[in-house]
Parts: sequence; C-alpha cells; structure tokens
Amino acid sequence: MIGNFKKNKNEKNTYAIIGLGRFGMALAKELAMANADLIVLDSDEEKVREMREYTEEAYVVRNLDRKSLMEAGVQNSDIAVVCIGEKIDTSVLTTSHLVSMNIPSVIAKATSADHGLILEKLGAEVVYPERDIAIRLAHRLENSLVIDYIQLSEKLNITKLSVSDKMVGKTIQQINFRGRYGVNVIAIENGKNLTETILPDYVIKKGDVLFVSGSKNGLNKLVENEK
Repeated sequence: MIGNFKKNKNEKNTYAIIGLGRFGMALAKELAMANADLIVLDSDEEKVREMREYTEEAYVVRNLDRKSLMEAGVQNSDIAVVCIGEKIDTSVLTTSHLVSMNIPSVIAKATSADHGLILEKLGAEVVYPERDIAIRLAHRLENSLVIDYIQLSEKLNITKLSVSDKMVGKTIQQINFRGRYGVNVIAIENGKNLTETILPDYVIKKGDVLFVSGSKNGLNKLVENEK
C-alpha cells in the first residue's frame, strides 16, 4: 500500500492534486507555500521527486484507477483537484472515481466546453485555467485602468482598478457606483493600506486601487465613463 492517513477534525484541509503538468505543479507549489497539507500524484518520477521537497505525500502512480487512488489515500482529502487536461478519457475516469469516494469537493480542469460539461455532469466543479488567463489578459489590454480581472461566474466578476484623475477627490457616494453601474466597491488599497469597510463618504485619493464586483457590462461601463 502506498499510503493511507486519517485526518482529525481540528486539522486543516488536505488537498489532493492529481497530475503535475504546469497547472498542477504551480497549484501544488502555491498550496505548499501556504503551508497546506498535500498529497500529489503523477506518473512522472522526476516531477514527483521535485514535489517531495514540498510534501512527503508525493507518489508515482502509473494507473489512476480507483484502487491506486485509494492506496494513495486520496479518499481522505477534503479537496481533490484533477489537473489532467490533455488526456480527456483519463481526466473523466479519474474525476468519476473521486466523486464516487464522496470527497467533499472535487475540482477538475477542463480544456474545452464539451470536456467541462462532462465533468460537471459527473459532479465536479470545473475550472478553465487557459481560458481564464486569456480573459484576464484581454481585460487588462482593453482598459488601461484594469490591473486584474477575475470572472467568478457569468454574472459576477471582480476587477482591480487604478483610479483615474476623474475619480480623485470624489466620494463613493458622488460617483454612485451601485446606482449608475450596478457594481460595488468591496475594498480599497493604497500602498500597504487596505480598507475593507467602504463608507459612502470615503474620498478617493490618488494612488487608490479599487476592488469592484459586479457584472461584466457594469464594470465595462464604469471603466468607460470614469476613465
């Protein structure tokens, strides 16, 4: 048996990362640097050896069948992420196995809409890393004020904006983010200072960075009218 461990209720979440391609490796390393408990699986010995610098629970698994996943202790994880994109059949079968293990959260990478639809029907939460990066880059290129852009759903997005000269000196209430654009300012950053409770009389200052949530149309109207 490769490994099997029990998790006490008071312990932090355990993440299982299946597949150490660029996405899986980056995700695993970020989680490891955040001091998360990790179990990682891949067929590539060199990649697994690299990950053993971050976690003892790194295993070479040639065949991602249910038995191999169980032997690695994946069923004890709180969140399992399938980072296999190119081999769609392996991605689908692995996701199916994980969902059947009743792991609280199964997340799977998809490379196309059809691939994602199959994964969703199996019961996984689907992510599209390449598409999301392209969307974020497009918004940065389209709008000079946009620093970053995250699409959470079709109707909810979060944009990180530099304030324009037109905004400086005005209060949140004067700009009327919600009334005019249907968006909300959820935080304001200036240097190392972060304000999370935004009052209507807050006066926007030069150097402020706004974190704004709302629909894509609302955010686009805000950027267009206030630039």
